[in-house]
Amino acid sequence: MKVTLERNHLLKSLGHVHRIVERRNTHPVLANVLLSAGDGALELRSTDLDLEMHESVPASVDVAGATTVPAHTFYDIARKLADGAEIVLTSDGTGDNIALVSGRSRFNLTCLSPDGFPDLKSGEFSHTFTLKSAELARLIERTQFAISTEETRYYLNGIYLHVVEGDNGPLLRAVATDGHRLARVEISAPPETKGMPAVIVPRKTVAEAQKLLDDPEAEVTIELSEQKIRFSVGGVVLLSKLIEGTFPDYERVIPSGNDKKLVVDRSAFRQAVDRVSTIASDRGGRAVKLALGPGQVELSVTNPEHGTAREELPAEFDGEGFEIGFNARYLIDITDQIKSETAIFMFADSGAPTLVRSDDEPGALYVLMPMRV
Repeated sequence: MKVTLERNHLLKSLGHVHRIVERRNTHPVLANVLLSAGDGALELRSTDLDLEMHESVPASVDVAGATTVPAHTFYDIARKLADGAEIVLTSDGTGDNIALVSGRSRFNLTCLSPDGFPDLKSGEFSHTFTLKSAELARLIERTQFAISTEETRYYLNGIYLHVVEGDNGPLLRAVATDGHRLARVEISAPPETKGMPAVIVPRKTVAEAQKLLDDPEAEVTIELSEQKIRFSVGGVVLLSKLIEGTFPDYERVIPSGNDKKLVVDRSAFRQAVDRVSTIASDRGGRAVKLALGPGQVELSVTNPEHGTAREELPAEFDGEGFEIGFNARYLIDITDQIKSETAIFMFADSGAPTLVRSDDEPGALYVLMPMRV
């Protein structure tokens, strides 16, 4: 194989495909990226057996061929070469090594045979639709923080993507929960989503897809079946297995009778939570107590080891005063998702789930479980 290409093109593609390669692997070839040269392009492919990414870059191909090279080493070399430099890749007949030459720099990398590189076969997709990059980014960014990291409840380790019927037509809805907080965001569903299976997209897949959405106007093609999902955007293709399992009936934990309404300045509230939680104890769950009263909310933290903190904020609240506690980190995570100037909290009592909304984004809803303080 002999290929000549521009360093910036190679670096951009390697920046995408090398990320899913785990640094520790039981199978050595999984630490490598597959290089396939032919038809005026070099294709790069990587996989961790659950997730696969590939992208082609323009190249001058003198001798077609394929090999695999260490992904992270290859990326580090490309990253450190001069901007705009020309790179020549040449492998010998044995396929055991590949030479990388750029200017006065020369590297020889150990290769592994491409014959042992796994192929995550996509199978047949039942549904195909497109979204604007900004729409998919919104579904991911507003729910991703609530994905569970508890491996025993593996069915919560992703975003639940499904279609529901709304008042003005079908909605594509994304839901994530870890049992302590829940995020639900929805957009108008493309017609092609009709009848699509409800799927759970794994946490790692969600994170990698998000990194491809830097152009808000780009079109993202999404193909899915009951077992796999594929994202195609800007020449990059991300294929992933889906989580097998049943997502819980999340509607049961979304409160409908909360009648105590608190409206606060979102930014001021977030900053106040951050300040008072400075002395909160991790052992105590970083609990922050909210005391609601007419025209204000008082935030406080008591830590026997470090002392107390207290801050008052003006707020719209006309109901009967009461106190409720929350995990400070969870409060901050949710208020970070709200982009409007004010945040709306709907309470029932100190032991019931709290509903949090934005005042200008009806498609987004958050639920936060209280804690004892």
